[in-house]
Amino acid sequence: QVQPVQSGGGLVQEGGSLRLSCSSHENIFRRYSVHWYRQAPGKQRELVGSISPIGSATYVDSVQGRFTISRDNAGLIIYLQMNDLQPEDTAVYYCKGEFSGWGQGTQVTVSP
Repeated sequence: QVQPVQSGGGLVQEGGSLRLSCSSHENIFRRYSVHWYRQAPGKQRELVGSISPIGSATYVDSVQGRFTISRDNAGLIIYLQMNDLQPEDTAVYYCKGEFSGWGQGTQVTVSP
């Protein structure tokens, strides 16, 4: 399995925004769903949201209305737009295609 490549992330103040990217050259990446996960210190990795091959996205309740997952036109770059970030969103964020490996992880830190 090829590992997607992530970019973005960093440190932001409460209420701020960040955008993460997840890209792969694999054609299979555009043909199946891609998922975003996060893992906060001392907690289990949790699913944040997913996007289908046709661009339909679903989200966990805690980020609904604040986060948006989208694909580029080629379907090989997946974005996670995060608005109104809260300290509890602080975590390492990972992307994973349905039949692809895990991205390398990106740290997102939200300061109060």
